Amino acid sequence: MIEYSEASASLPTLVFAVVALGLLAASTVYVVLATFCVLCFRRRLSRLPVGARAETGITVLKPLCGMEEGLADNLRTFCRQDYGRFQIVFGVRDPKDPAAGVVEALQREFPDRDLVLVVDSRVIGHNLKVSNLANMLPAARHDLLVIADSDMRVRPDYLRAVAASFDRHEVGAATCLYSASARHDLASRLGAIFINDWFLPSALIPATFGKLSFCFGATMAVRRDVLAAMGGFEALAGFVADDYMLGQLVTRQKRTIALVPYIVENTVAEEDLPSLFQHEIRWSRTVRSVQPYGYALSFITELLPLALLAGVAVHAATASAALAAGPIVGALFLRLGLHYAVRATVPHRGRHVAWLVPVRDLLSLAVRVASYGGNTVKWREQMLTMRANSRIRDAH
Repeated sequence: MIEYSEASASLPTLVFAVVALGLLAASTVYVVLATFCVLCFRRRLSRLPVGARAETGITVLKPLCGMEEGLADNLRTFCRQDYGRFQIVFGVRDPKDPAAGVVEALQREFPDRDLVLVVDSRVIGHNLKVSNLANMLPAARHDLLVIADSDMRVRPDYLRAVAASFDRHEVGAATCLYSASARHDLASRLGAIFINDWFLPSALIPATFGKLSFCFGATMAVRRDVLAAMGGFEALAGFVADDYMLGQLVTRQKRTIALVPYIVENTVAEEDLPSLFQHEIRWSRTVRSVQPYGYALSFITELLPLALLAGVAVHAATASAALAAGPIVGALFLRLGLHYAVRATVPHRGRHVAWLVPVRDLLSLAVRVASYGGNTVKWREQMLTMRANSRIRDAH
């Protein structure tokens, strides 16, 4: 216990220490809860129904824009699904887009698969990805639509897992969490740690203790009639966070969103640290625009920075290096516990990068601070300025 005396510390110093330790306690509760949710989800993954609903026809919509590292390998995993009736519709806006050549090569490689390429430059709103989806929709032959980003990879049982989530009629949409594997460079590894150690656990908490009201871009599966009832893709064309808004519109129809017990793999290939920083600024500002209060309160997820703050506060109040080190060592132990819980849960663990965890958490703090510096984000080659709820105010 820290006792106040004029000889040891001033009252403001003690107040600072109490506040810092209180924040650290809240962050500790979050990390323990997140670790618990990750381990619970691991048990759900082990109970995945392997043979469910293979007779339900599915159309996978794949909006593409330019070449990405590993694009052909990413798309190939969707072509290798162990599933009955499914179709994949790929879409590009420009006939000269190199991604179109990748799709044409896949059509030759998988002649027995129903693979369709749509080339259409029509624009229905500032969100060009959603415009692409709207242009692809007329080519979809099935009533269960699965939208998946181009940088995702899946195993052959992916569509079976997604279809099984629609066994209940009240389910209007389903979504998947994603984890990350990375190239060997520093920027890609740091990007992967953010997805694995921050995004995935934080997304599991509301899914475990409440009802989902949003989707993740890794997988947005929706019934065609539900999509039509909410206004089609046109209803999403004015928002940056189309995945979030899709979930919101589904829940407004009194339908539920199912979290599929499946983890999709995101391949992280950042060019350099500035590129990673800008990518995460876009993500953070988008989240802040749709959940401003939740984003503001989510600073309690920054365990190691808060532990450093608590260590400084304790040292100022007690002048004891040993007492100051206690919060930092304890926080590092808990933080690594979460890291290893995620590694034990995700099916593609990647290289061992635990030594980068403190660096990653300090970078996350920098991103959080910078995210309050404006409402403009760069998406592909577009600069988008957002209003509330990620509605696009301006694009150029």
